[in-house]
Amino acid sequence: MPVRGAGESRVLDGLRAYRMIAAMWIRSTMAYRASFVMTTFGNFAATALDFVAILLMFSRVDALGGYALPEVAFLYGLSSVSFGLADLAIGSMDRLGRRVRDGTLDTLLVRPAPVLAQVAADRFGLRRLGRVTQGALVLGYALWTVGIDWTVPKLLLMPVMLVSGAGIFCAVFVAGAAFQFVAQDASEAQNAFTYGGTTLLQYPPTIFGKELVRGVTFVLPLAFVNWLPAAYVLDQPYPLGLPQWVAFTPPLVAVACGALAGLAWRAGLRTYRSTGS
Repeated sequence: MPVRGAGESRVLDGLRAYRMIAAMWIRSTMAYRASFVMTTFGNFAATALDFVAILLMFSRVDALGGYALPEVAFLYGLSSVSFGLADLAIGSMDRLGRRVRDGTLDTLLVRPAPVLAQVAADRFGLRRLGRVTQGALVLGYALWTVGIDWTVPKLLLMPVMLVSGAGIFCAVFVAGAAFQFVAQDASEAQNAFTYGGTTLLQYPPTIFGKELVRGVTFVLPLAFVNWLPAAYVLDQPYPLGLPQWVAFTPPLVAVACGALAGLAWRAGLRTYRSTGS
C-alpha cells in the first residue's frame, strides 16, 4: 500500500477541513432560505450594474477600442465568471487582516487543520453565486452573438480559460491575504487587485496605456485570465504584439501564481505574532 508524503497528506487534510467548514456555513445559510434568495439576488443585481454601464457606453458608440459589444461582453463574461468562482471559493481571505488585529487568528492556529483552509472557508458565502450566474448569462449572450469561427483549439480553450482564470484570481486572494500579515489593515489594497482587477479585465486592453498592459501581463499576470486567450478566440490583435502561443499558457501561469502565493502565505504566517490578548 503506497504511503502518502507529508505534503500530500497536508493538502488532503486542508481540502477535508475546507469542505467541512464550507458545508457548515452552507447549512447555516440554507436555514434562512428567504434571506439567502434575497442576498443572492442582490449580489446578482449589484454586479449586473457593471454590464449596464457597458450597455450605456455602446448606446453612444459602435465599438470600444476596436471591440464591438458582443466582444466586450465576451471579455466581461470570462472575467466575471472566473473572478466569481474564485470569490465564491476563497473570497473570505480579505477578512484575515481583521483576525490579525483582534487576535482571533490564534484560535485557528491551535486547531488541527491548515490555517489557509480555515481562513478560506470561513463564512463561506453561497450568495456569491449571484455574481457567477450574472457573468455566465452575459457570457452566454456573447457566445450567441459574437460570431466566433470555432475550431477545436478554441473550443478546448474555453473551459481552460475559466478554470485558469479562477486559479489566477485565487492566487491573488492568497497573496493579498499574506500581505495583511504585515500591513494588517490592507483589505482595501487587496480589493484593488481582486475586485479592481476583474473590472479592468472587463474592458478591451486597447483602451489602456501600454505601461498598464505590461504591468498586468508581466508583473501581476491578470491578462492571462481573458485578454490573451480571448484575443485568440476572437481573432483580435494580441496585446503588446505577443506571439499567438501565449493564449495557451494560462494554466502554466495559474500554477506559477499559485506556487508563489503559497510561498508568500507561508512567509507571512511565519511572521505572525499573537496580540497576547
